[in-house]
Amino acid sequence: MDRPLQAGTAELATKIARLVEERGWNQEAFARIASLNRQTVRQILLPGSGRRLRNATIGACARALGLTVSDLRDLPLERLLPRMNNQASEEPPDPTRRHVSRLYEEATQPELRSWIERNPERANQLTADEMDELLSLQGTGGPLTSLGVDHFVQVIERKRKLIEQVHAIAGTEYLNVLEPLVALIYEKIQPYRDRV
Repeated sequence: MDRPLQAGTAELATKIARLVEERGWNQEAFARIASLNRQTVRQILLPGSGRRLRNATIGACARALGLTVSDLRDLPLERLLPRMNNQASEEPPDPTRRHVSRLYEEATQPELRSWIERNPERANQLTADEMDELLSLQGTGGPLTSLGVDHFVQVIERKRKLIEQVHAIAGTEYLNVLEPLVALIYEKIQPYRDRV
């Protein structure tokens, strides 16, 4: 379901390889930091491999390099290299950490703070909107207390994954299949949405 990108993948793979080299990472280190298997990383970093990069792979590479996907795709190497030189070479910067500290500071429920402390990796993956959603569920005897933080985070993660999958499908020839399916389901939930 994660569609291959059609254009510019060879140039993008070359750019990723150059940025990884600039960071001083070997294939194994980059695979670990990007959470990709070593075979995939080897094919990306191997010159002229012709590897067709998938959206999820590009996203993992961008996060590992401390870049956004659009920066990695769109900015020329000359503009990205100075960023690599200004960063520590072992671990990539975490652009979401400032959001997580905001979540922790605005968390009034001990259950939410405790979950953040136990699950820093999952907390780092939450977007600002997802954090706002969690924060809105706080309150004495509220949903976070009765059902637990992990329950709501799992729901948020499932929604994020589904949206990513729909987005990937929408960019393929299966759009014509997806569109009526989504319209049918949307029509079914519309009476419920009108009551809320």
